Amino acid sequence: MNFIESMRIALRSISANKLRAGLTMLGIIIGVMAVIAMLSIGRGAQTAITDQITSIGTNLLYVRPGSTQSSGVRTAEGSATTLTKEDATALEELPYIVGVAPQVESFGQMAYLGNNTNARVLGITPEYLDAMNTKLASGEFVSSSNVTANAAVVVLGAGVATALFDTEDPVGQTIRISGQNFRVIGVMEAKGGTGFMNADSQVYVPITTAMTRLSRPGQFRGSNTVSVINVKITDMAMQETVIQEISEVLRERHHIQFTDDFNITSQQDILNTANQVTGTLTIFLGGVAAISLIVGGIGIMNIMLVSVTERTREIGIRKAIGARKVDIMTQFLTEAIILSLSGGLIGVMLGALIARLISGMSVGTTTLNTVVDPDSVLLAVLFSAGVGLFFGSYPANRAASLHPIEALRYE
Repeated sequence: MNFIESMRIALRSISANKLRAGLTMLGIIIGVMAVIAMLSIGRGAQTAITDQITSIGTNLLYVRPGSTQSSGVRTAEGSATTLTKEDATALEELPYIVGVAPQVESFGQMAYLGNNTNARVLGITPEYLDAMNTKLASGEFVSSSNVTANAAVVVLGAGVATALFDTEDPVGQTIRISGQNFRVIGVMEAKGGTGFMNADSQVYVPITTAMTRLSRPGQFRGSNTVSVINVKITDMAMQETVIQEISEVLRERHHIQFTDDFNITSQQDILNTANQVTGTLTIFLGGVAAISLIVGGIGIMNIMLVSVTERTREIGIRKAIGARKVDIMTQFLTEAIILSLSGGLIGVMLGALIARLISGMSVGTTTLNTVVDPDSVLLAVLFSAGVGLFFGSYPANRAASLHPIEALRYE
């Protein structure tokens, strides 16, 4: 019996019990639908995070405080208040560096008339705009004179501007940050994204203003400390060389002999870490959804065993007129694969529809973005076919192993 004849017999058998076939496929449909929907959420999160990180460029290095050790006790990473604005100035002269932007960080309550919101406050220098590849939507950015004069001026992220002013133009208005008046001089271009590092939910003030009015920075050798030094380099290929040179300069300035009191990470490191986390999340979501596929496969095996029992005499007649063991096995395996593959294809279409429906939906402060890629579709279809092959093997082998005389005697 050739493949086409096996297909024809399998389709005729399935069409003879349409309701039972539909209920059998239901498990596979739900399983594949869940896999596609879950993978689309995971891939969407991965794409959104990658876009958000790469939007400010990949040629960035971040110098952050490390940890300290006193009396044998090591403190947490980031607790060493040793990086200063003077350290940032010392790095500006190094080769392959085109921008150095120190920053201090805090949080503050923003208020304008009856509106208010809590936002991350960055104390920055004018170099931040170019170093972090950010753009203004309106107004002007923090200038050198603002930094020198400790000016009470602020540039709003797009999200903060909308929260406080809605459709009104914020430039020239006065808002209160943690109870102090600040004049709005500009609004940043919207960058999108969600979560803690969302640039739209930040505001920018001169670094000297942040140090004197909004936060109490630590002291190191008589200078105010900073939270991060952002370094923009000319070429990613020179990254390791620049890291080595930055380390040498800071070790010399901090009189370090053994353990560094700073850490240097690159934008690529952050991107790799984010991809690992979201990749693991995607696999986890897909794995949980795949459990329902296994349940669907068990349903197929159950129905196929019932089918073998019901068609025992048919199997006996076919064997009596010359059908081989492989013919019987091929017939039942073909039925199982058709059921699972059909369920898989329907599940793919429903899963893609669900992914489309939930894309853009807000869950708390997070907006769901879904991406259905060809890899997910191919994986789901192949997995559903594999489920049919695996769970259909036992019933097919049982049917093929029936003795023709005993099968013909079956009532």
